Amino acid sequence: MVKRILDANASDFRSMSKADLLESIRLAEGRTICAEVVCTTLPLIDGVTNAELAAACGADMITLNVYDVLHPLVMGYRKGEIPALPGFPILNRLPAGIDVTVSEVKALVGRPVGINLEPVPAEMVSEDYRGRVATVENARRAAELGADYLVLTGNPGSGVSTQTIAQATSEIAAALGERMILIAGKMHGAGLGAAGIVSADAVEEFAAAGADVILLPAPGTTPGATLETIKALVDQAHGLDKLTMTAIGTSQEGSDEDTVRRIALMSKMTGADILHIGDAGYSGIASPENIIAFSLAIRGRRHTYRRMAASINR
Repeated sequence: MVKRILDANASDFRSMSKADLLESIRLAEGRTICAEVVCTTLPLIDGVTNAELAAACGADMITLNVYDVLHPLVMGYRKGEIPALPGFPILNRLPAGIDVTVSEVKALVGRPVGINLEPVPAEMVSEDYRGRVATVENARRAAELGADYLVLTGNPGSGVSTQTIAQATSEIAAALGERMILIAGKMHGAGLGAAGIVSADAVEEFAAAGADVILLPAPGTTPGATLETIKALVDQAHGLDKLTMTAIGTSQEGSDEDTVRRIALMSKMTGADILHIGDAGYSGIASPENIIAFSLAIRGRRHTYRRMAASINR
């Protein structure tokens, strides 16, 4: 029998199939926390990766942002060295985390780990961006590196649209849909403005394209993202037999704890299955106190402290 994600340990996650993990999330009834971290910045706390810090603060799922499947880099992981930087001897001793696989990150945190891939328009793809674009080849490489899921969305200024997300989702679902969870949607304008961030038509498109989870902005995070608006879209997605994730992608993950708690509670009121907190606090991660506050608000001390304390050896 599949355990709800609240009760699952590292050994449970290692044996879960895609269907098992989706069911585990569904069984948790809106108490699953996904923390996003930038893996290419210097970690907030020396000696540990941002992924480890987010996990230690209670996240059930970790999303690596700016992870390049062609040149994998996870700063803070003790593997490789930063190239010599004249005049900065301290930096020369920092672990660079070169060629770190997603599987290696999973071994550190004992949680499901995924990555962002961005369906950016072809004209915006530069040479140093190729390993982050939402293509079938990159998705296949992400699976080989150990990713449990893909988030098909866009970083600020990327120009990602509903149409490019739906197209990428359809292509990747056809190739790898049986193997990996696909989360598709937008949490902010991605450089295209507030209009068209999310709509009923977009939910239909993402679902038809093969997304397992529909990504929506959390209430209070983007213009017009009211509790009623997002709840209607969550209900629509559930009616299409899809899970949902509400996301804080507007730097409010770095605001005060009361604001974060309010967004968490409103997100839970929508009926969302996964509650996401973004990476724009300090140095590529939400304020650690805010991840904890986020968790306490939606599932209380018992489940928060259990997730924080459970050993990866369980």
